Amino acid sequence: MAKVGIVGLGIMGLPMMKNVLAAGHEVVGYDRNESRIDELVKAGGKAAANVAEACKGVDFFITMVPDSPHVQDIVHSEGGLLDSAEEGLLWADMSTIRPDVSQQLAKDVAKKGIRALDAPVSGGEQGAIDAVLSIMVGGEEKDFDAAKPFFDLMGKTVVYLGPSGSGQTVKAANQLIVGMNFQAIAEAIVFLEAFGVDTEAAIDVLGGGLAGSRCMELKGKSMLARKFEPGFRIDLHHKDFGIITQAAREAGVVIPGGSLIAQLMESARANGDGGLDHSALMRGVLRMSGKEV
Repeated sequence: MAKVGIVGLGIMGLPMMKNVLAAGHEVVGYDRNESRIDELVKAGGKAAANVAEACKGVDFFITMVPDSPHVQDIVHSEGGLLDSAEEGLLWADMSTIRPDVSQQLAKDVAKKGIRALDAPVSGGEQGAIDAVLSIMVGGEEKDFDAAKPFFDLMGKTVVYLGPSGSGQTVKAANQLIVGMNFQAIAEAIVFLEAFGVDTEAAIDVLGGGLAGSRCMELKGKSMLARKFEPGFRIDLHHKDFGIITQAAREAGVVIPGGSLIAQLMESARANGDGGLDHSALMRGVLRMSGKEV
């Protein structure tokens, strides 16, 4: 059995590690929120006091944090990855960050012999709990092959996509599709409700046809019930749309729908919905329609 280290035990990181523990591996983890470390220990893992302790002597190291600056800090800060990791460490950053930052960090750590993969995930909290995440991986293919047995403990669809940054680029495309999908579902529900249609029946039949999607399957009924407990917060999806729009601009790609969703995410945050699930884009549709939120 292997030893896995992780920094970042949030909504995604903790259930992912519980699945690694369930497979019989040792897990040592660190998070700025001590209660999350306590939960890992209750599940059978070990506590790390800092990044250095989380990456020392492990076979596989994971970072799962909110944004690019957090990963950069883990790598470059005093006592961080460059200071503390041993040569040959296999590191997968499973956060969602800018592709260009992933590429630069892979170059930075390679100077110390650290093997870097960018491996963002999709599937939300439930996907992490059920170990059915989609994992999109960039880096050296031989390093992907070494990491795949670990990825398989956390995800159902694990795909190698190419050199460093490829995983993050595909994740940006994923977030573009998901954001637009939730907006479409939200608009459809508000439209249906305005006509007094049996919305539960409508979601069932729509879900079985071409309009069906994983987003509708997972969140359609909760959107009808106005339940927006976060599986993935609007704040984080808003951050992702910053990545998307910047990357599209740099590539000279026009994404009019994506630009609109970025603005709607900003509006949701301005209205205090940043901590809700990204399906809470529906609240914006309700507001604009003069409906009760």
